[in-house]
Amino acid sequence: MHPFQVLHSMSGSKDAPKGIDRATVRRVWAFSTPYRGMVVGFVILIVLGTAIGLVPTFAFRDIIDTAIPQGIETGDNGRLTWLGVIVVAAAVAAAFISMIERWLSSRIGEGIIYDLRDKLFRHVQAMPLGFFTQTQTGALISRLNNDVIGAQRAFTTFLSTVIGNVINLGITLVTMFFLEWRLTLLSLLILPFFIIPSRRVGHRMADITRESMELNASMNTTMTERFNVSGAMLVKLFGRPRVEADEFATRAARVRDIGIRSAMYARIFMTAMTLVGALGTAAIYWLGGVMVINGTITIGDLAALSLLVVRVYLPLTALTNARVDVTSALVSFERVFEILDMANPIEDAPDAVALDNVEGHIRFDGVTFTYPSADESTLASLEDGTPRRMPARGPGSRIGAGLTPVTSGPSYAGGEAEVLHGVDIDIAAGQLVAVVGPSGAGKSTLLNLVPRLYDVTGGALTIDGVDVRSATQESLRKAIGVVNQDPHMFHDTVGANLRYAAPDATDDDLRRVATAARIIDVIDALPEGFDTVVGERGYRLSGGEKQRLAIARMLLKDPAIVILDEATSHLDTENEAQIQAALETALAGRTSLVIAHRLSTITNADQIIVLDDGRVAERGTHDELRAIGGLYETLYENLLRTGEHPMGSGLT
Repeated sequence: MHPFQVLHSMSGSKDAPKGIDRATVRRVWAFSTPYRGMVVGFVILIVLGTAIGLVPTFAFRDIIDTAIPQGIETGDNGRLTWLGVIVVAAAVAAAFISMIERWLSSRIGEGIIYDLRDKLFRHVQAMPLGFFTQTQTGALISRLNNDVIGAQRAFTTFLSTVIGNVINLGITLVTMFFLEWRLTLLSLLILPFFIIPSRRVGHRMADITRESMELNASMNTTMTERFNVSGAMLVKLFGRPRVEADEFATRAARVRDIGIRSAMYARIFMTAMTLVGALGTAAIYWLGGVMVINGTITIGDLAALSLLVVRVYLPLTALTNARVDVTSALVSFERVFEILDMANPIEDAPDAVALDNVEGHIRFDGVTFTYPSADESTLASLEDGTPRRMPARGPGSRIGAGLTPVTSGPSYAGGEAEVLHGVDIDIAAGQLVAVVGPSGAGKSTLLNLVPRLYDVTGGALTIDGVDVRSATQESLRKAIGVVNQDPHMFHDTVGANLRYAAPDATDDDLRRVATAARIIDVIDALPEGFDTVVGERGYRLSGGEKQRLAIARMLLKDPAIVILDEATSHLDTENEAQIQAALETALAGRTSLVIAHRLSTITNADQIIVLDDGRVAERGTHDELRAIGGLYETLYENLLRTGEHPMGSGLT
């Protein structure tokens, strides 16, 4: 962007500048509560450092008015020597105090940002699943990284620049009044020329910073989605690298233009402030010189005032510039607080109890459920950065598919359509229950309610007679093991992925569960065995190998309740038989809920729940349901008649 275009955009913007809410400043200050003692010490050191910094000024005044004339008359330079020693000692003391000031400033600023980052991470991690299904990962990462760093810059700038210069300015003005009050008043006449522009520029810089952060968050989202294995593969297979690069370049160009605009704002502002300070200093020199000629003040007084006026205008320039910087950086605090202010709808009740010695008796009692709307789940700026104008999405919509971690069923219904309607299911401890039904029937939703990834809208869901909303989430999820159809693996070693279920597990424990899950031979064949890195999302493993590794991880957790999203769907017939045998042993004595597609799983279930349109259409054993001749019989016969792979759509 050409400099003249920048100037034109600065002067001709039609947007009203947006100020910073004072409440934001108060909340920032509230974060400093644990460090108030350090802040007091920091202020005291600034006062001492400023006072010591005045010593050379008065020494210089004394040298001109007393030491030099006295030395000329007597030939004795002792006074001059002592004044030189005092100046050196003051410089050493000022340097020492400056080091301590810097340490305190860093300790306070970094400590507050640590607290903020820690609180933000914990808050985001505790948010319900709906928050993550609606939130762009890149935008969220940008808040946790870039915005927190911006907030750090705001606080450290405030400590090191604002407080220090305010104290410096105050002490210097008092000293100047002591020397010559008329020149001091003259130096203050140009104060409005510092304050008024800083307010205007500060608001503009805040707007620029806000837009820049939003664009950076958008680019982070693009990189997060396109640079993972799945995204990169999709871009390549659809032949869109050039389009993606062009779209990214457009946003990057906008960030570039904003950076130029911001730099020009800062440079023009600083140049103007420097010019104003130079004019004020020249006025002091001229009037002070006249007063020396008239005998009103001494040459030493003028020399001291000349040094002090610099100590006035430099802090004023720094303060006005700091105001611009702080105003811009406080935008980061606003964006961080925006997330911290989001209410978490799924939290432990004040009187929540821990589930101990879970047997696994599960009961759905008149359960109804409606997915929360996007407005209830996340922020517009984290979802797509623009106000929402999206129609409601039904449970069978494309957008809803594949978002829940338990299974690939719908996870979003626009906050309007009820997904489950008066579901009553009683599952005895230790039972194997198969959940079947057409696509969009509500199977995934039903199972997501058990570990409380979502809360029921109506009715109750109990485990061993305890409403899951009355149990602590930690104890509830400790009692439940989940194996998904597409299990997630961290970009870490095989052993680390297994130990995520039990950090204290021994090597023998890992081999035991890997053997039970029929994955031990695969692991032993890897280059580094259990120390082999599986790659992002486990892409170095086949689908069947990932599922068996996920089964091993579940076995290591040793839960009382197991939820399986057709955990054998990616296996061939031979491996399936091995896993089914392993699961029979592993699931013995555990309550198991299985979204089933395979005939072997369905026919061996103690109870089969047939869902249709969010309602329990049928229930019973395989033989009982076939005898009824209803929906289950239709689905079952269709699966047999088509002769499709057991994953076929008949019982999805």
